[in-house]
Amino acid sequence: MTHTYIPHGVCSRQMNVELDENGVITNCEIIGGCAGNTTGICELVKGMSAEEAIRRIKGIDCRGRGTSCPDQLANALEEALEKI
Repeated sequence: MTHTYIPHGVCSRQMNVELDENGVITNCEIIGGCAGNTTGICELVKGMSAEEAIRRIKGIDCRGRGTSCPDQLANALEEALEKI
């Protein structure tokens, strides 16, 4: 299942995540933002359960914004889990 999320308060413009039927992240793409960091985040979470990824990245802050690309990815994963 593929879920598209529009992040808020960060440089990235779109997040696409794919979860299998067990809630494991099979693919992740973040469009916009710091390419090296967002690509790295996606590579690190592939193969991880969405719940574990959320636990690890939810609440990370970027420059006092109150959110970050990892935090917004956690939001995207939470939404995607609701669809399974």
